[in-house]
Amino acid sequence: MIGLVTAAGMLGVVLIALSGFLSHDSAPAVSGMTTQQYVEQLEEKLCRVISRIDGAGECSVMITLENGVEYLYATEGKTGSSRAEKSNGSGSDLTQADTSQDSVILIDTGNGKQGLLVTEIQPTVKGVVVVCAGGDRPAVQQRVTQAVTTVLHISSSRVCVTK
Repeated sequence: MIGLVTAAGMLGVVLIALSGFLSHDSAPAVSGMTTQQYVEQLEEKLCRVISRIDGAGECSVMITLENGVEYLYATEGKTGSSRAEKSNGSGSDLTQADTSQDSVILIDTGNGKQGLLVTEIQPTVKGVVVVCAGGDRPAVQQRVTQAVTTVLHISSSRVCVTK
């Protein structure tokens, strides 16, 4: 029982350390980075953290993504409406046409015109595989899985830990 409490306490300390270690960098600005560079950076950081978990040992991490970076640009909309009335022998017909047009707001930069970026949506993690020396032990698997799910905000069904 004391061992379980100690293990839970150690896990808590590890999770707090993980949140402090990666909280500022867990969603780094992707501007100027390719999606591949983003994944490699995330894998490297995660591997460094996992290798510090008691019993995990040397590790390798592979992350797959559902999508790439998505960019949302500021737009401006133009709407208009026109009415036309036609007279015919039995009366008049009224027709109305509504139009709308959205266009991206462009700003002038030193390199030409670019869209005004509102936000970047980070790629969504699809799955993580962790191969580590202690990956065959259930206690290590649980600690590593919990660390990965906490850092990446994904469910444990998306994480595989093995030796």
